[in-house]
Amino acid sequence: MALIDLANPSRFLSFVDRVLPWLTGATALAFAVGLNQVYLAPDDYQQGATVKIMFIHVPSAWLAMFGWTVMSVAALGTLVWRHPLADVAAKAAAPIGAAFTLLCLITGSLWGRPMWGTYWVWDARLTSVFVLFLMYLGVIALWRTIEDPSRAARVAAILTLVGAINIPIIKYSVEFWNTLHQPASVMRLDGPTIHASILIPLLVMAAAFTLLFVTLHFAAMRNEILRRRVRTMQLMQAQAAPGS
Repeated sequence: MALIDLANPSRFLSFVDRVLPWLTGATALAFAVGLNQVYLAPDDYQQGATVKIMFIHVPSAWLAMFGWTVMSVAALGTLVWRHPLADVAAKAAAPIGAAFTLLCLITGSLWGRPMWGTYWVWDARLTSVFVLFLMYLGVIALWRTIEDPSRAARVAAILTLVGAINIPIIKYSVEFWNTLHQPASVMRLDGPTIHASILIPLLVMAAAFTLLFVTLHFAAMRNEILRRRVRTMQLMQAQAAPGS
């Protein structure tokens, strides 16, 4: 099946029905391996066992930004390429991205309490991630406010592309400003600064969380397509009813 064939909603549904069980199994297997790796990973010499919050916090942070990136690409698909499933992908990604952003904020606060002595500080990284969470909520509210899906898609796409400026701000905030948050230690030009005993479990957990995101996204897209079909059928029945 060519990639362009997936632009057809019926073919996309058929594709999702085939790959979703495999994605679910791969996600479960990745989490099983990842959690075992996390259990065997050593405690940090300074942070102790609290360092293991990182194995949830860091993948959640990556996927919080990844979710908005997916929405931004889908927004271009809506406004520029008029892809028939672009707005479906954007709408489906918003609640998932919001959930990972919230998980990032919660785990970051729990990790920050023993490290910084407080659950929250208004530094650049934390504030920009909190703004990202608010943007997710704004897009979700926008989709729910505007009944016409095509009009909602265009407005949400514009808001998404405007909000995309926050992604590089989050990424480089620890370099642009003096913050409590530690700088990047995995994605660096000179290589990771984390020991392999911590890095490998972190990458496995990141893969597991990414598979979870993709699985949930495909399932949410399928549900949205089916929901729109039901809505279309209801409108057709209402128009065909006597006296309408």
